[in-house]
Amino acid sequence: MDKKLIINIGRQLGSGGRSIADILARHYGITVYDRKLIELAAKESGLSQEFFENADEKKSHGFFHSIFSARAAANALGGGDSFLSNDALFKVQSDIIRDLAERESCIFVGRCADYILREHPCCINLFFTADLQDRVARMAAEKGITAEQAEELIEKTDRRRADYYNYYSGQTWGAAENYDLCINTSHLGFEGTAKMLIEYIESRMGTLTPMEKGK
Repeated sequence: MDKKLIINIGRQLGSGGRSIADILARHYGITVYDRKLIELAAKESGLSQEFFENADEKKSHGFFHSIFSARAAANALGGGDSFLSNDALFKVQSDIIRDLAERESCIFVGRCADYILREHPCCINLFFTADLQDRVARMAAEKGITAEQAEELIEKTDRRRADYYNYYSGQTWGAAENYDLCINTSHLGFEGTAKMLIEYIESRMGTLTPMEKGK
């Protein structure tokens, strides 16, 4: 049987979504696409990576923002009337996500991948949360900032991610009905959560052979 595995991960900041993605990727021998999507989108479109970084998981900001983006694009491309909005960047990135999902097993972190691939038959959609105190401690240690600064960063980042997801999907970020599993990683830790997910994935998909894992 020609099996493919696509894992889409939504995550609150500090919940360990990327760390768990890396554990799953090592187990299955597949690639994690997170910020790597920005590099691919820039390469595919021929546009500056800076545009995609500035728009990364940010919703469109309306008419005046679009004007500013268009001017920035025109300057970067040597003048002219080129138009580049966050919506256009989202489309470029969405096309790349669809193309990758057709070609290989992989893991997507954020970027509305669960919504973009909603008609793909081999997706497992996950959302990670964690107790706030654990998230704050993790981000404070990782960024070298105070607990107060970490909590502020978490609030700001989660609000931005929610706005982005809600805007482009028309759904609610973190709402259980949009995912196969919503998991609090504080209970089992990253390794324990990954182990539980492997059991869940293989219950649904069947045991994947090494060839099928990386396909």
